[in-house]
Amino acid sequence: MVLRFDARDVSGFKLLFSLAIMYGLMSFVVHSVIYTKFIKPLGIDAPLDRFSEARAVEHVRVLSHDIGNRQEGRPGLREAAEYIKAQLERMKERAGSNIRIEIEENVVSGSFAMLFLGHGISFDYRNLTNILMRISSIDSKHSDPSVLVNAHFDTTLGSPGAADCGSCVASLLEIARIIIDSGWVPPRPIILLFNGAEESFLLGANGFMRTHKWRDSIGAFINVEATGTGGLDVVCQSGPGSWPSYVYAQSAIYPMANSAAQDIFPVIPGDTDYRMFSQDYGRIPGLDIIFLFGGYHYHASSDTVDRLLPGSMQARGDNLYSMVKAVAESSKLKNDHERESLGDAHDYNDEQAVFFDYLTWFMVGSVHVYMHLALVFLWCIFYSRRIALMLHSIPIAIFLIMPFLLRMMNYGLYCCFVTLYDFVKGMILHATGIMLAIIFPVIFSILRLLFSSYGMNWFANPYLAFLMFTPISLIGLLIPRTVFRVLPLSQDVSILKTSKEALSDEARFWGAFGFYALLTLAYLLAGFTGGFLTFFASASMLLAWISFYLSINFCGHQSVRWRFETYFTAQGSSLVWKSTVFYVIPLIPCLTHSVYFGGALVQFFIEKIGMMGSLPPPYGFYIPDIAIAATVGIATGWSLGPLISICGNWLARSSILQFLLHLGVIAWALSSQFFPYSTDAPKRVILQHSFLTADANQIVDSSYDVAVVDSNSILFLLKHAPEVAKELHIGPEFSFETANMSSQRTFMVCNIYYHACQDTLTKFT
Repeated sequence: MVLRFDARDVSGFKLLFSLAIMYGLMSFVVHSVIYTKFIKPLGIDAPLDRFSEARAVEHVRVLSHDIGNRQEGRPGLREAAEYIKAQLERMKERAGSNIRIEIEENVVSGSFAMLFLGHGISFDYRNLTNILMRISSIDSKHSDPSVLVNAHFDTTLGSPGAADCGSCVASLLEIARIIIDSGWVPPRPIILLFNGAEESFLLGANGFMRTHKWRDSIGAFINVEATGTGGLDVVCQSGPGSWPSYVYAQSAIYPMANSAAQDIFPVIPGDTDYRMFSQDYGRIPGLDIIFLFGGYHYHASSDTVDRLLPGSMQARGDNLYSMVKAVAESSKLKNDHERESLGDAHDYNDEQAVFFDYLTWFMVGSVHVYMHLALVFLWCIFYSRRIALMLHSIPIAIFLIMPFLLRMMNYGLYCCFVTLYDFVKGMILHATGIMLAIIFPVIFSILRLLFSSYGMNWFANPYLAFLMFTPISLIGLLIPRTVFRVLPLSQDVSILKTSKEALSDEARFWGAFGFYALLTLAYLLAGFTGGFLTFFASASMLLAWISFYLSINFCGHQSVRWRFETYFTAQGSSLVWKSTVFYVIPLIPCLTHSVYFGGALVQFFIEKIGMMGSLPPPYGFYIPDIAIAATVGIATGWSLGPLISICGNWLARSSILQFLLHLGVIAWALSSQFFPYSTDAPKRVILQHSFLTADANQIVDSSYDVAVVDSNSILFLLKHAPEVAKELHIGPEFSFETANMSSQRTFMVCNIYYHACQDTLTKFT
C-alpha cells in the first residue's frame, strides 16, 4: 500500500514536526529548571555572607551517614540533637556584642487528637526533644514579633534521612551561620526550631506550640520540608492571609511557588508541621516550602547524601535567607496579641492568594487592580483573591460580549444570539477533545496491560510515559476536528455572506477561548487558586488571535473576511499556513508554562506512585498506569489545547492520525523492553515485624510480613529479580498463594501503628 500525500498533508506534517521540535526545546528547558541544573552550587570556600551548598552538605553527611537512625527511642536521635546544639553553641561564641543568641534544649510532653486520612488518632507523648535558637538584637524584647523557621531532624525507620529532612536542618544551620558571620542584626527576632519528632505525627511541633514561652511572639513562620532529594523547592501551602506569599514573591531569588499546589495538596495522603502552626494550634501566617522531586528515595533506605540533587540546596538556601530577611523587616509582622486586635483585617483573614512563578525566573500576581497592567512586566507581582474575582471574570465577559461586537452593527440582535449559540457549540467540541485526550490514553494503557506481563514500565524511565501516551492523547484532541470538519452551524450563511468554513473556524476559536474562560471562573467560584492557569491560556489566545489577523493584514489583505473566503484556495492556504506561525509565536510563553506545570505534575506523580500502596487484584494492577495515562492526557490537553482551534486545520488529517497511532504503538512495543525499576528508581518492599500487645508487658502475637507498595506483586519481584529472593533467604518452600495479595489497608494500618507505638520494625528497600 502506497501512502499518497496531498499539499495539505505535507503542510500538516511540516507543522507537526515543527511543533515537536518546539515542544522538545520547551521540555529540555523545563527539565533543567525542575531539577535546578541552572543553579551553580557554591563551594566550601564561598564568602561567609553567602549560603554555601557545600558547607550545608557537610552537615547532611554527619546527620545521615555518621549518625543515622534518627528515630524516637533510638540513640541516633539524641546524637543528632547534641550535634545540632554543639554547632549552634560554636556560632554563639562568634557572635558580635550587638546581637543576642539564646539556645534551648526544649523537652516536651503532652497529648492531643487529630484526624488523619479519615481516621481519628489520639497521641500521648513524653520527653521529646526540640532544639531552639533565637537570634535578636541586644535591645529586643521577648514580646517582639518574631519569625519562626522550622525543620525536623528525625527520620522514618530504615531511612538515613539525608533529604528528609537532614537537608532542611543543614539549611537552617547554614542560615544561622550566615546571620552571625555576616554581621546582620535582625530587626525582629529569628527563631530556628530544630524539631525532634515530625515523622511521628507532628509531635515535636505540637509540643512547641502548646508549651513554649516564645509561641505567642511568633508573627510568621516558614516550614521547610522534603518529599524527595531536591529539585524545585515549591511553596505548597500559604496562609492564613495573603501577605506571606506576597513577601515571598518579592524576595525569593529563585521563586518556586504555585498556588495551584494548594488545591492539590489536601488530596495527597500526607501532612507537615505547617498544620500545627497555621491550623490546629495556631493561626500564624506562614509558608510550607517542600523539595518535590527525587521522590524515588523519599522515606527509603536510599535517601543518602549522594542522592541530593546538585543546586537544590543552594536555591533553597538563597531563597530562605532572602525570605527570612524580608519577613523580619516587614511591617506586617505582628505577634499573636496584635493579630487578634486586627481581627479580620485584609492581610490576616483566610483569603488565599493567587500566585505562580514562571520557570523560577519571576513570580506573577497582582496587589492592586489599577497596578496590574503596569506591574505585569516586573519580576514580582501578586494576586489577591479579591482582585482575582474581577480579573478572572474578564475572559468570560469577553466571550459573552464578542458575538455582539461581531454581529450587532450589521446583522441585528437575533444574529448575535445565534452566533453565541455557535460559540457554545465550539466550546462543547473543544471540551470533548480535552476529555478524549484523557480517555484515549487511559484506554490505551488498559489495552497495553492486557498483553503485558507487568505494569509501571515508565517508573524508572518517565520519558516512556510521554512517548506512549502523548501521541494517543493528541489523537483524542483532534478527533472532534476530524469528525466535524465544518462545525454544525445555526447561523445563516447566505445572510452573513461568509463561507461555512469561515464561520466554523470562528466558532471553534471562540469556543476554545470560552472553554478556558469558563474554567477560569469555575476555579474561582469553587474557592480554588489554580485559575491562573486557564486565565493565562485565555489571555494568550486573545493575543495570538490578534497577531494572527495582523499578520494577514500586513500581507496586504485588509479584509479579515478574506482569510476565510480564500481559505481553501492555493493562495489562501499558503498565506494562512504562514499566519498560523504568527498565531503560535505569542502562545509560546503560555505553552512553555503549561509544559512546565504539566511536566512537573506528571514527574511528581510518577515518582510518588511507587509508594501509593497496592490495591486488590485484578483492578489494582491497572490503577497506576491508568493514573499516569490520565495525568499525561491532562498535561497534553493543557499544553496543546490552545493551538488546536487554529492548528487543528492542518493536524486533523487521516494521514497524521495514522502516523500518531503508529508512533504510539511503536512506543508501546519498545516500552515493553524496559524493566520498571532501577538503582535510581527502586521498588519498595516492606519487611514488617509486628507485635500485638495487651499491655506494656504482655505480647499476644507477633508476625513477619513482606509487602510491596505498588501494583507489581512480590511474585513479580522474585521472578524478575531472583537476587532479592536470595537476599531474603527465600527458598523453594516459599508459598506464592498470597504473593499477589498486598493489602493497602494492612500496609497503612501497620505504618500508623508504627508511628503511634514505635513497636513495628519497617525496612524500606
